Amino acid sequence: MTKKANHTSEAITSLKGADRVRKRPSVIFGSDGLEGCQHSIFEVLSNSIDEAREGRGKKIEITRYRDNSIKVRDYAGGIPVEYNEREGKYNWELIFCELYAGGKFDNNDSENYSFSLGLNGLGLCSTQYSSQFMDATIYYGGFKFSLHFEKGENIGGLKKEPTEVKSTGSTIYWKPDLEVFTDINVPLSFYLETLKRQSIINAGVLFELYDEESGENFTFCYEDGIKDYIKELNAESNFTNPVFLRNEARGRDRDDKPEYKVKYEIAFCFNNEVNVTEYYHNSSFLEYGGSPDKAVKLAFTYAADNYLKSVGAYKKDEKKITFADIADSLVLISNSFSSLVSFENQTKKSITNKFVQDSMTEFLKKQLEVYFAENKAEADKIAGQVIINKRSREGAEKTRLSMKKKLTGSIDLSNRVEKFVNCRSKDIEKREIYIVEGDSALGACKLGRDAEFQAIMPVRGKILNCLKADYEKIFNNDIIVDLLRVLGCGVEIKTKHNKDLSSFDITQLRWSKIIICTDADVDGFHIRAQILAMLYSLTPTLINEKKVYIAESPLYEITSGKKTYFAYTDAEKNQITARLDKKFKIQRSKGLGENEPDMMWQTTMCPDTRRLILVQPGDIKKTQETFELLLGENLKGRKEFIEEFGHKYIDLSAVV
Repeated sequence: MTKKANHTSEAITSLKGADRVRKRPSVIFGSDGLEGCQHSIFEVLSNSIDEAREGRGKKIEITRYRDNSIKVRDYAGGIPVEYNEREGKYNWELIFCELYAGGKFDNNDSENYSFSLGLNGLGLCSTQYSSQFMDATIYYGGFKFSLHFEKGENIGGLKKEPTEVKSTGSTIYWKPDLEVFTDINVPLSFYLETLKRQSIINAGVLFELYDEESGENFTFCYEDGIKDYIKELNAESNFTNPVFLRNEARGRDRDDKPEYKVKYEIAFCFNNEVNVTEYYHNSSFLEYGGSPDKAVKLAFTYAADNYLKSVGAYKKDEKKITFADIADSLVLISNSFSSLVSFENQTKKSITNKFVQDSMTEFLKKQLEVYFAENKAEADKIAGQVIINKRSREGAEKTRLSMKKKLTGSIDLSNRVEKFVNCRSKDIEKREIYIVEGDSALGACKLGRDAEFQAIMPVRGKILNCLKADYEKIFNNDIIVDLLRVLGCGVEIKTKHNKDLSSFDITQLRWSKIIICTDADVDGFHIRAQILAMLYSLTPTLINEKKVYIAESPLYEITSGKKTYFAYTDAEKNQITARLDKKFKIQRSKGLGENEPDMMWQTTMCPDTRRLILVQPGDIKKTQETFELLLGENLKGRKEFIEEFGHKYIDLSAVV
């Protein structure tokens, strides 16, 4: 019998106590995975940061233990834990066991925690609820207070004892619970990145991290906050000097909303080597920006556009710049605070305060106008670079559209790509493409292949070096464009001004194997290297996904009586001749174009007898360095390499 759904009033239940977090951690932390666990750690850290910003303790100590437990120690005034007459409960119950309880709800009307990171009364309680255990040790008023929790429940109540410890403050030691989070192995990199960021935007606060796993100590402190950080980012460039701006204001998001305080500091410079834009509000890193991000974009675009017009930098009928053209060369850190904050959610990655945006926009517009007027030399350099960025972006877009038009097409390319010979099969898992050297090799391979699943694409001579040429030249090269069209998967491009040029989609690849097949001589090796350089530069994922192969051609043809043997190395040649008891004849294998179809099939194209070398991804950095040394612009380095190591490859150059 099917059980009917219970629609009575008793069917409605609510989560209570620790279950409100333990069973639904993503509601509070944004995720029940590693990211949520990391956010729970930041919730505890943010309380100590709020204290430090209010002038109560300028040092915060963090310990990352090998078992994934964490300790945060501050030297502030200590968490209030004693009895609260107004609430009729102990403060520790409110802070550690009640969601939406805390001392920061009236920060707009009082001087306590005027610009607090922890506003919602969720952080310490929610982290306690989501922990396997939590120990809190608090010092103030000459006493030591201790609390112990397990899986969200207090064990033993509040313990109070006199202490001779003179410093006040709080120590929270806990371990995130694997029953709550799917992963609690928070990497060291999270701590390093978080503490560095917090030291940057909380000037003078000292963060000390001890990592038990590595045994290392790390210290973070920027005495002048974002001023010091902007100098650090700009250390390798003298394009423009750093600028530091600061302002305070009061206002409302809407006429019927309460007035609140806002203050912000912005440090920026222009740099033609790096670009960085980071936004913080009440010490929270705004990954998605929000109000400060919108203000910066509006103000910088407005001010830069006005200056470009005033100096006649635009050509007739040229389109205006966008913020992307400025951001390509902008290094900017925004650090804002407000006594009322509208975070998009508890994870605090974006804010929506309208007054923050309006105030920052108007302030920046005025300050940038003054900056451009009073720093003519720097303003002209900025204007010139922004115009270069703009035209590079527009050129990239033009190239992208042209490239898209050239590279798209139906799978039957026989009539669209010159001399391309397709195969009959439509099954991608079976189809192979042989990239061969010249028309003569095309003829031999065409006659020697299995036309059911093997296609042939000839290249005419040595193709363009993709490590040296710019994208416009690359995509105007017929050989390269034809090769890319035959492959069908588009290109991958990751450069500063051409991010949108990438069109790669491996699901559109038309082949299970891409096989490079060239003669075993100097010219053949060169052509092979250029094809590999093209694939490495434009479609590196094909190498990473193990789609690219090299067809190994035999070096020697050994005839003994009516039998013919093929040797691919000198060692193989010696092994074959050693076991022959008849007279034999050895000759160098001919070029691919001179081979008989049967020989091409047997040595190079038959899946059962051919030899294919898989092009392995290997060490990407080392591969890049080698390609750039041997095929790039470093002539001096290439000469030195040949002088030192050339003798090792003398046999290759002797193969003719």
